[in-house]
Amino acid sequence: MFTISQITNNTIHVKKINQELVKQSLKIMRVGTKSMIASATGLSVTTCSNILKEFLETGEVIETEMEQLSGGRPARSFVYNSDFAYIACISAISEGGQQALAYTVANLSGDTVDHGFFNVELADATAIDQLFQSLITEYPEIKAAGIGIPGVVHQGVINVCDIPELVNVPLAAQLEEKYEIEVIVDKDMNYTVYGFFREQNYDEDKTIVVLNFPRDHIPGAGMMIGGHVHRGATQFAGETSFLPFGISRKDQLIQLHNQSTFYPIAAKTMMSLITVINPDTVALTGDLAKEEYIEGIYQLCLEVIPQEHMPTIIMLDHPRDHYMRGLISVTLESLSYNLKLVEKRR
Repeated sequence: MFTISQITNNTIHVKKINQELVKQSLKIMRVGTKSMIASATGLSVTTCSNILKEFLETGEVIETEMEQLSGGRPARSFVYNSDFAYIACISAISEGGQQALAYTVANLSGDTVDHGFFNVELADATAIDQLFQSLITEYPEIKAAGIGIPGVVHQGVINVCDIPELVNVPLAAQLEEKYEIEVIVDKDMNYTVYGFFREQNYDEDKTIVVLNFPRDHIPGAGMMIGGHVHRGATQFAGETSFLPFGISRKDQLIQLHNQSTFYPIAAKTMMSLITVINPDTVALTGDLAKEEYIEGIYQLCLEVIPQEHMPTIIMLDHPRDHYMRGLISVTLESLSYNLKLVEKRR
């Protein structure tokens, strides 16, 4: 027997799923009638009508008219209001001894409303908070925020990071408590690989790696496995500088800045990724990685890895664009109501 509480929760759950179906369908078709939305979602016209009525009241959907091909009376149709709410995306950057903050404010379709980039003395929690406060003051429609950091977030707390002032900071919790909105904080490489993956429009799920060799900082990777960002049990996946190279991470950083010693470290990193996750593509980025290095890395890998298992190795053009696109996509997804089906293990 189901309890009243279980029935109520299930009803709310189903309603949220149906609302999300209507939202996503309208975003895709841009303009649609009740019957078109019902056909696209598999919901009844009555259910769609009730959901659209609620969205019209809140302003999330706008009513318009669609001309009939027969020249008859225009059909009552609906458009999703992408400017109903905004998201704020902030990336904390540390490169070449300089720290900076980049931001984008986007609407619910992912279109940029505002963006900027500026150097700061410290890209710490205070600087991020001040930037976010200014954005939410200018755009009170902001309902969620995504923040990228050059480090690892474990159980909500930043621990390994190229910006020491962010270490041990529960950044998401602090901002959520202050501004009462959804905030996600994740590693920059996870956003970068996700943005790169989405922009490829693959026909099927692929295993992709973006491997970063920045100047003055330790390398790291973002990984997509089977169409999903792979973070690992404690969000530590991709911290390739901790691989057992037989030298300290300090010495590793020194050797990466010399071309002759860059090759073996990069190749060993590549071989580890190939043997563990067997990627289709590895995209190199960072100031220390060069297009002309790819062939040398590839040949060193072939001394160990059979050629048929070698991935395609490319240079990632415009990594910051992929980074911000991934940050926008993940932040928008945090506002969506998702149904996760878990198959029972036999």
